[in-house]
This record gives sequence, structure tokens and C-alpha cells, in this order.
Amino acid sequence: MTLRFPRCNKLPLLASALGMLVATPAFAAEKGVDPFPSELFNIAGLPVTNSMVTTWFFSIILVLIVRWAVGRPKLIPSRGQSVVETVVIGLRDAFEPIVGKHMIGPVFPLLISLFIFILIMNWSGLLPGAGSFGLVYDDNGVSSIHTLFRPADSDLNTTLALAIISFVAWLYFVLRYAGIGVLLKDIFGNKANKKDVHIVLYFLLAPVFFLVGFIEIISILSRLLSLSFRLYGNVFGGENLLDSMYHIFPFLLPVPFYALELLVGVVQAFVFTVLTAVYIGLICNHEGGDHDHGDAHGETHSAH
Repeated sequence: MTLRFPRCNKLPLLASALGMLVATPAFAAEKGVDPFPSELFNIAGLPVTNSMVTTWFFSIILVLIVRWAVGRPKLIPSRGQSVVETVVIGLRDAFEPIVGKHMIGPVFPLLISLFIFILIMNWSGLLPGAGSFGLVYDDNGVSSIHTLFRPADSDLNTTLALAIISFVAWLYFVLRYAGIGVLLKDIFGNKANKKDVHIVLYFLLAPVFFLVGFIEIISILSRLLSLSFRLYGNVFGGENLLDSMYHIFPFLLPVPFYALELLVGVVQAFVFTVLTAVYIGLICNHEGGDHDHGDAHGETHSAH
């Protein structure tokens, strides 16, 4: 196993100011884009893929940049602290109407983490040099190149893990701030209003809505598939598009598509995060949900 630069003829261009014009997809193969990540090595029997390396690398870089920009927070913010605070405040203002003022505090750390992480992972494959070097394995005289960096969200394992985190967080916040009763009522409860329908019809609709609740459970579980495949499909499809444009004409032609992928990266990160916020807000802002739950806690504390 050796470290080589399989696209050395492009490295000087990648180092230039116009490097983005010739940057190739981070995991392009001779016959197109490989849908599977490359296994680089093993740790205690567990495989480590290039998408995992990308996740670790950019997560560390992001933490270091934020720590360097903010440093020790000051009352009069520095330039770096002002930039970080502007981003945080802007995202908080965008998510607050969705989850509600009473929920934005506990939920916001999850939402901003999802958005920033997904955004960086979406853009990781667009950076100059991505896919330009990797590990070369010799197996019975046949060499295979495994690039070190692959956009993490082009790996279904990553997007499924993000969907599971979103689902578990939704379940936690709903049970913690709305309660099991509100959740069951939202799924199996009678959605008809006694003021709008006759009382007989209201009770006749109860078993119908109860049966519909089982369909709602299937719909809730299907979020794992919809969230993961939507993100994976857009990122992987974008890499296929860039790979096709690069092989048609590597100069200038991919530029508008790179700009498009920059926009798609933002949109998909925002969509994933907004859907997570919507799922939480739909029940936690439900009538009889967190408002009553919080009021009950307030009355308890007042009594003590």
C-alpha cells in the first residue's frame, strides 16, 4: 500500500486561483462515479472508509476554525466572533418560528449542528484537490486507487446515520417536552372538532382515526428513508453530474455546475434541518403540548 497522486498532471492547476475549474469529483472512477465508499484500512476489525475520513477531517477543521475565530467570547466581539454570532443568530431566527419560542432553546444546538455539518459535507467534494490523491493497493499485480476524500453525504451510511439522529432527537424532544399522552393523541386521537360535527358522527369517526394512526406510524418511520435518500440522492447525483461534465470538457464547462452544486448543498442542508424542526414543532407546539407541560412545571415549582 502506497500513497500516490493519481492525477498529478492536474495538481499545479488545482493549486492555482482557477483550481476549481479542473477539480474532479472526489470519487470518480473510470466508468463513472462509484456508489460505494472505498475502505482504506481497519481499526480493531472495523473498516474505515474515505467518507469517514472526510467526516473526521472536516469536523476537526470546523472546530478549530470556530475556536480560532471566536477564541474567548468577549462583551465587545472581535471580527471572528461577530461573524460566528451573525450566523448563529440568523439561523436561530429562521428556526424559531418553526419550533416555537419555548422550544428553540433546547432544540437549536441540534438544528445548527445538523445544518453546519451537512453543509460542510455537501461542499467537501467541491474543494480543489479532492479526489487528487489516495492510497494505491497492489493485489496480485493489479493496482487499485482509493482516494482519501469522498463527500460524506454521498455515502448512504452517513445520511442514514443523520436520519437516525434526527429521528431519535425528535422522539426525545417530543417525549420530554410534550409527553407520551400528547404523542399518542396526535397519532391515534380523534381529529374531528365537536363544534363542527354532530356528536354521533364525532364518536363514529373515533375508530377511523384510530386506524389511521397505524398509517401515521408507518409515515413517521418512513422519515428515516425519506431524509436519508433525499440527501444522498442529491449529493450523489450532483457528483455524477460533475463527473459527466468533466469528462465532456474539463475546462470552463463544469463551472456553472459547480455553482449549482454550491446552491444545492445549502438547500439540501436547510431542507434536512427544517424538516427535523418541523417534525419536532408539529407536536411540541400542539395544543396541550409543551405549553401545558411547561405551565404544569411552573405551577409545581411555584407550589414548592
